[in-house]
Amino acid sequence: MNEQSNTALALSPHRIGAMVLRYLYLLRSSWSRVLDLIYWPAVQLFVWGFLQFYIAQNSGFFARAAGMFIGAVLLWDILFRGQLGFSVSFLEEMWSRNLANLMISPLRPIEFVAALMVMSVVRLAVGMVPVTILAIVFFGFNLYSFGFALAAFFLNLILTSWSVGIVVSGVVMRNGLGAETLAWTVMFILMPLTCVYYPVSVLPAWLQGVAWALPPTYVFEGMRALVLEQTFRADLMLAAFALNLVYFAIAIAVFLGLLRSARRIGSLLQSGE
Repeated sequence: MNEQSNTALALSPHRIGAMVLRYLYLLRSSWSRVLDLIYWPAVQLFVWGFLQFYIAQNSGFFARAAGMFIGAVLLWDILFRGQLGFSVSFLEEMWSRNLANLMISPLRPIEFVAALMVMSVVRLAVGMVPVTILAIVFFGFNLYSFGFALAAFFLNLILTSWSVGIVVSGVVMRNGLGAETLAWTVMFILMPLTCVYYPVSVLPAWLQGVAWALPPTYVFEGMRALVLEQTFRADLMLAAFALNLVYFAIAIAVFLGLLRSARRIGSLLQSGE
């Protein structure tokens, strides 16, 4: 019994690698996909970067807080693009009517999720690395100067993006492409509550508890502490990581539950709305 259980839980690097290779071929075959990964982060960078230039020239406080807006923009893009990279890779299977084929193959659901997580990081790197270089060239803001803090920020943001992407993918799998809009909009619903551009104290008292229940809130508060006070808030990062572990476990359970439901009602064979 134990041997069967261990076999069921074991992951196959070969199957995960095969799925990642499939998505890399899809990405490489379409210049428009690559351009889209870079275009929107670059647009946001320039809009907020030049706005920060203006504010810095007219406000002593924001002159001291140089980089706060650009840092927020870049960290927000890690969160949003991480989730979108996960969800779009999943949607590729829906659009190509290939999901049912994958589900009857030896590929395990957890291996499928692992491959989507890898592709999330790949897509994120393609989009964000050029943009971080543009931030250095045009605005003198070096995200990599955050050092260890950047690693903590990235880990927490990518875990949140995966959790959201896993749940969204499960919902789309269960309900069809009619739920596809969630992949593009769900993060923007959370954006006001994660306090990307302002501190939690700005929110009404009854909303602050909701904000502190979201791991990205701790990251953006930590970024502001680093920029304004040159202090790395390890306590915030540990709290965010603990929340992320809980949400990630819940997301996996939700995905597997939606997969079982989709198999039961036959929605894996449907790709429409």
